[in-house]
Amino acid sequence: MTWLSDPFSLEFVQRALLGGVLVAILCAIAGTWVIVRGMAFLGEALAHGMLPGVALATVMGLPVLLGAAVSAVAMSLGIGALQRRAKLSYDTSIGLLFVGMLALGVIVISHAGSFATDATAILFGDILAIGVGDLFVLAVAVVVGLTAAVTAHRSLVALAVDERVARVLGLGPRVAQTVLVGLVTLAVVASYQAVGSLLVVGLLVAPAVAARQWTHRIPTTMVLAAAIGAAAVAAGLLISWHAATAAGATIAASAIGAAGVSWALRAGRDAVRGRTASPVLLPA
Repeated sequence: MTWLSDPFSLEFVQRALLGGVLVAILCAIAGTWVIVRGMAFLGEALAHGMLPGVALATVMGLPVLLGAAVSAVAMSLGIGALQRRAKLSYDTSIGLLFVGMLALGVIVISHAGSFATDATAILFGDILAIGVGDLFVLAVAVVVGLTAAVTAHRSLVALAVDERVARVLGLGPRVAQTVLVGLVTLAVVASYQAVGSLLVVGLLVAPAVAARQWTHRIPTTMVLAAAIGAAAVAAGLLISWHAATAAGATIAASAIGAAGVSWALRAGRDAVRGRTASPVLLPA
């Protein structure tokens, strides 16, 4: 089965696989809470909110990851500021900044000359260009994300159940919310190079959705989502190699496909169990 092993014999594909697996682990940690809290729109907004920072960093010759991080953090802080000072709802705050940051990013891209190739990498990623330094950054991001999730686990669970109860129990719902936004920001920024700003939400949400079909425990969902995400990375790299398609987009499509297959399998299992458990009507 050389068609299965040949792509992964190359060093740059091995780095892409390892980087993608690290991204899958980080996205599983943050994505599980995104699904539990119904915050997929935040992930989408932050993914697009990175665009002006990445575009400016590219134009100025600075590290794009630094630009993405600064832009995403600025947007996170802006969402909180609009909520507290302008008394806007969470969704309204995200929507305003989402459009504003996206528009600013497009303005920067359109103003820069000969920016088509860089814009493609910004939007769709370039996982095959992951280097040793990128792997180190991703590994640190995974450690930071896992540490934050473990440390704030009780507060995050309480926040997901009822914010008022969390406040009464002294579990710091505001701190938990900050940690959650930080986790999503970390996952989105770290995943940027692998799948780009447009496709990052697929890897953030789809594996967690697939895992949620089989378990409702938070730690189990994270582990299963990480495994599904890693499998989607491997499948996406393999398919893109043989089909000559964009690696990042193929990985994101594989993750979405995994969510669809998981849902279909769960529905089929429930249907079989329903027929098995249904009473048999005997003729009178």
